[in-house]
Amino acid sequence: MAMRVREFAKTVDHTLLKPDATEEEIRRICEEAAHYHFAAVCIPPCYVRLAAKELRGTDVKVATVVSFPFGNDATSVKTAAVREAITRGASELDVVINISKLLSEEFDYVAGELASLTQEVSVVAMNNGLNDVVMKVIIETAYLTDKMKRLATQIAAASGADFVKTSTGFGPGGATVEDVALLREEAPEGLAVKASGGIRTLEDALDILNAGASRLGMSSSVAVMKEAEGGGLQE
Repeated sequence: MAMRVREFAKTVDHTLLKPDATEEEIRRICEEAAHYHFAAVCIPPCYVRLAAKELRGTDVKVATVVSFPFGNDATSVKTAAVREAITRGASELDVVINISKLLSEEFDYVAGELASLTQEVSVVAMNNGLNDVVMKVIIETAYLTDKMKRLATQIAAASGADFVKTSTGFGPGGATVEDVALLREEAPEGLAVKASGGIRTLEDALDILNAGASRLGMSSSVAVMKEAEGGGLQE
């Protein structure tokens, strides 16, 4: 994949979700994201309003997580979290699928929950005058067989979500080239693939993009961009 530095930057969600992240660090990653023109910052829900303020007037979107990292909140709690995040200024939501219900083969529950969440996203976005709020469904591939990865992708697609995402970065494994290729093969054209977890070098990132991802969740974004600017990619 031939890609220029600026184009590559727009595949990156600059991510800080560690439990000991401080407000100062959130401000810093917003500054870094604006400098490099990343697609988004992905930060904890309690910092959405701060990130929206810090990034006002830039081309960087505010993303946050819902039911992170386990996905096992009640649907009503996830719905409230979606509403709160959008109202506070998030325009991208990374929602963890109910992994327990999926592994318990309660597929109707999982499908119904995701469908209700995408509907809530649409309604709240419209009520707040927003044209486009993106919903990404994290399926945590490290817990799933290939068959279950395909099924989870089908459920995410049927819900109307915008992305299927490999991992939280807090599970037993992160994104792999093989998983990204599998998700891309299974996902219909309207469902994009986001990869996250363990992407630490430019080579990692390009391998994942070549496998079919169009968005990368990284905490090593700045180091990878320095690689790209240092000759790894064309200006």
